[in-house]
Amino acid sequence: MNLHEYQGKEMLSGFGVAIQRGIVAKTAAEAVAAAKQLTENTGTDWHVVKAQIHAGGRGKGGGVKLAKNIEELEIIAGDIIGMQLITPQTPPEGKKVNQVLVAEDVYYPGASEPSEYYMSVLLNRATGKNMIMYSTEGGMDIEAVAEATPHLIFTEEIDPALGLMPFQARKIAFNLGLSGAAFKDMTKFVSALYRAYMGSDASLFEINPVLKTSDDKIIAVDAKVTLDDNGLFRHKEFEALRDLSEENPVEVEAREVGLSYVDLDGNVGCMVNGAGLAMATMDLIKQAGGDPANFLDVGGTADAARVETAFRLILKDPDVKVILINIFGGIVRCDRVAQGIVDAYKNLGDAIQVPIIVRLQGTNADIAKELIDSSGLNVLSATAFQEAADKVQEAIA
Repeated sequence: MNLHEYQGKEMLSGFGVAIQRGIVAKTAAEAVAAAKQLTENTGTDWHVVKAQIHAGGRGKGGGVKLAKNIEELEIIAGDIIGMQLITPQTPPEGKKVNQVLVAEDVYYPGASEPSEYYMSVLLNRATGKNMIMYSTEGGMDIEAVAEATPHLIFTEEIDPALGLMPFQARKIAFNLGLSGAAFKDMTKFVSALYRAYMGSDASLFEINPVLKTSDDKIIAVDAKVTLDDNGLFRHKEFEALRDLSEENPVEVEAREVGLSYVDLDGNVGCMVNGAGLAMATMDLIKQAGGDPANFLDVGGTADAARVETAFRLILKDPDVKVILINIFGGIVRCDRVAQGIVDAYKNLGDAIQVPIIVRLQGTNADIAKELIDSSGLNVLSATAFQEAADKVQEAIA
């Protein structure tokens, strides 16, 4: 589950991470009131207006702007709220901005020049350890930094059983070239950031940039936070932070009925039971010359109602040219699944305008094949992986 920047910062602040302070606003008038409140609390006269969408690269698309006075801020907020913001990480049509974060200006003059760093916390799946990735090149696309100057990307692996050790926080501050008050503040920042990552069951914390202010304070100017959906049962309060308007509506509908669905860009709809088999099925589709249109795991109870719901979700995608159903009958009997497919097909009627290929293996697979073949519907049965692949290839040719 992704969070907006303002939500991520609030979470970080709750774990003791120093942040750029700000107030979220849904109208230009609310943005003006937020700016005045920030001025009273922080003394800042300049403010940054940031579009709140689940995508990076907002500044490049015109979604992050500096306002030097209240009049300018009102105009900028009015322009950003309601716009279709297009960034490298949004769909081609962009995303509508429903709210902005009015934040304090932290690039104020002082004894030294401010510096920007990159920092993220995530799991290194290759080693099974958590990892802090960081760089002196903050404020830039980390992918571009990794490609052009990989020697400027540092990593620090952390044993989950031991946690972040003090010497590791000091090593990070040292590699960033800090000293004095900034060095001490960075060690505190890193420790608090890792504590927030562990305490929230997150899968990613990305701060770009982490700022060293001109008076040597270390603060998070941005915050990209992704929470692990599997850990949300321990954090009921986080569920309220979900912004459904930012998520794929079909994925939202699938989650509400208990189906695991991920929308993809292909032309072959998939209906499978079991995540591992679903991944193998997508490989099969690619091998056959097609592209998966979705990941869909119907689970172990593929009855008629569940199959019909899965059909409706897949058919919402106009790019689907064929549907491949691949079911292994272990817990569930294949003949019951086959009957569910036939019943669902009849209930949907003319809604299904694409060929359907069904591969059923396991308990009562022979009975299931007979049910499919004798149904009189535009449904083709297969028993082997290769047979299913060949029929997919024929259907999309």
